[in-house]
Amino acid sequence: MELKDYRARLDGIDSELLRLFSERMDIAGDIALWKRDNHMPVLDLRREKEKLKTLEEQSPEALREYTVSLFSTIMELSRSRQNRVLHPSSPETEAIEKALKETPQLFPESAIVACQGVEGAYSDIACEKLFQRPNTFYFSTFDAVFAAIDKGLCRYGVIPVENSTAGTVNAVYDLMRKHDFRIVRSVRVKVDHNLLVRPGAKLEDIREIYSHPQAIAQCAAFLQTLPNVKVIPCENTAVAAKKASESGDSGVAALSSRQCSRLYGLDILRSDVQDSGNNYTRFICISKKLEIYPGANRTSLMMVLPHEPGSLYRLLSRFNALGINLTKLESRPMPERSFEFMFYFDFDTSVYSPRFIQLMGELKELTDEYEYLGSYSEVI
Repeated sequence: MELKDYRARLDGIDSELLRLFSERMDIAGDIALWKRDNHMPVLDLRREKEKLKTLEEQSPEALREYTVSLFSTIMELSRSRQNRVLHPSSPETEAIEKALKETPQLFPESAIVACQGVEGAYSDIACEKLFQRPNTFYFSTFDAVFAAIDKGLCRYGVIPVENSTAGTVNAVYDLMRKHDFRIVRSVRVKVDHNLLVRPGAKLEDIREIYSHPQAIAQCAAFLQTLPNVKVIPCENTAVAAKKASESGDSGVAALSSRQCSRLYGLDILRSDVQDSGNNYTRFICISKKLEIYPGANRTSLMMVLPHEPGSLYRLLSRFNALGINLTKLESRPMPERSFEFMFYFDFDTSVYSPRFIQLMGELKELTDEYEYLGSYSEVI
């Protein structure tokens, strides 16, 4: 036989598989209606396990792993079909559709914005990238930023959520969950740490260097070349620059941004001293109200999954079945629950996509609990 002959046979088999798959999905829809009328949940885990075991035993030994994988996916698709039949909409999807109608077509050029830190901090730089004319208020802690929005003092807040080398800022996710806020936009800021000193100071003059703990960690290799210098953590890199400027002492320096050197009248003694040149921090713009602006193609979620085998697999299978690309998956232990985890998800798909609406409508069935953090676009 020639290759074309084999392919012709496969085409015939695929056509028959497609016919049978369509028939199976129609029956799945009928079962969904029967389950609704008889007050039964979509997922029957015992039935699925028994079915997979039977299929595995019936399969040729060499194909058993493939068989389980194939039918696990088919069952996942059947559940998706049943959920779509039973729940064409949900409170979450209705809220999303309402936000899409009510959110203005253009992201505001000017707004009252809360930032953590002081003028010149990387949060301030992120704010300048997000808004053309921000009216920025500075707060010393993340909690204070959230409180300012909660009390209506500021419409938005700009806070860091992850760094390419240091990872996720877990405290921010905790506050998002506590306050039930939403992400309306995000931005990436290139982080370049520089050694800033008072004018005329030399490297041998330095006795103390101030900076944020993450910046200190990101410049570890450089700091090791200064064994006799005391490294002192502080609130953020802009505060560090301000301390160096106001110290009146040439022996006090800071690891901070170029912008801070201009703001606080400092010299750049050494530039780009971070260990990695590919150092970015991602900031999110948060709001008390759900706003979804045109072009939103990224969504963030927090989820708690059932504490049972296969729960994460079932969720990931749903993403795969819908063809949705995950850009972030991270787990974090929940202190109040033994051996249980909160999962952070970011995924890319347009908010106008039927796949997005379908997934959002199915989350309740797939999770013990979840938090929808928002859908937005990212400024590069």
